[in-house]
Amino acid sequence: MKSRDPQRQQGAGWLFVSPAILVLGVFLVAPIGMALWVSLSDWSGSGSPISRDVNFIGTENYNALLADPGLARQDLMISFRNTFYYVLGVVPLQTILALSLAVLLNNRFLKGRTFFRTAFYFPSVVSSVAISLLFLFLFAGSGAINNVLGWFGVNGPNWFQDSRGLIHIFGDAVGLWSLASPPSWMTEPSVMGLSFWEWFSGPSVALSAIMMQVIWTTAGTFMLLFLAGLQDLPVEVEEAAMVDGANKWQRFMNVTVPHLRPTILLVVTLGFIGTWQVFDQMYVMTQGGPAKTTLTPAYLSYQAAFTNGDWGQGAAIAFILFAIIFILTTTQRWLMRDKDASAQKRADRGVRRRQRSARPQ
Repeated sequence: MKSRDPQRQQGAGWLFVSPAILVLGVFLVAPIGMALWVSLSDWSGSGSPISRDVNFIGTENYNALLADPGLARQDLMISFRNTFYYVLGVVPLQTILALSLAVLLNNRFLKGRTFFRTAFYFPSVVSSVAISLLFLFLFAGSGAINNVLGWFGVNGPNWFQDSRGLIHIFGDAVGLWSLASPPSWMTEPSVMGLSFWEWFSGPSVALSAIMMQVIWTTAGTFMLLFLAGLQDLPVEVEEAAMVDGANKWQRFMNVTVPHLRPTILLVVTLGFIGTWQVFDQMYVMTQGGPAKTTLTPAYLSYQAAFTNGDWGQGAAIAFILFAIIFILTTTQRWLMRDKDASAQKRADRGVRRRQRSARPQ
């Protein structure tokens, strides 16, 4: 017989979820707490981080990264600069490419749709290490990409050894400045250890090659998300727009895109988080070079801990990266929110509050 005692039902619920809570506590919460302790201690990587030999040093690791002038802060700022250009280039392009492929493959009259969907999605399931090695051969100095550019009379660069920024190259090409002697007003001032010339370099040639690889591999996954959203679009709505005389572009902008708004928000959010956490490609292809132009916070955290043996600083970088991702993702979701739906939710909450206050005590 089904029990009607709310307390017994609540206890049974906690009993069923307790194994999952235990697993999450042991393998997720506890490691996060341990990493936080490491970021506040002087643990050297040998022995237990909770032994008596490990001392609490407070925010010294964070001060070295964010406040104290030195190599640690300079490297962190370089990684932020690189990641900013990486996010700015990858997220919009992979979203547009994924949406374009989804719209194309959602055409009911396209032959071989299953084949093309599989072909475009296939790079997403291949090991990132394998694809990175493939791109190392493609973008080598004598690789296939430079051979193709040679057909058009373009002398391609040695991609993964070229540290020049694309904005620097463009400015030099149009005569705004010279790469050999940049303007003093851009090289003399320093912000967080980097000059304006370094901040506004743009993605390096090496980083741009990695960006192309990531866009190619991730677009297939997001294409499936957009396809699911497109297949959920009622046919009657689009047919009504056609009856009203809307052309393809008008139907796409006024019917398809509004319907895909939740999917676009999801894709942009996932892309944003993934680009800030990029590590595999840098580890396999460049190790942060050339001239630290592909250094990212995730790789810098690994380098500080596993290469330099500074475990506290490596853990501190990880938590700084977490805080940045959380703040920027929350801001991005707030900016891209459905304002009408948000206003309706606020109105509903106001109605419920008034109803509760109007109840007799």
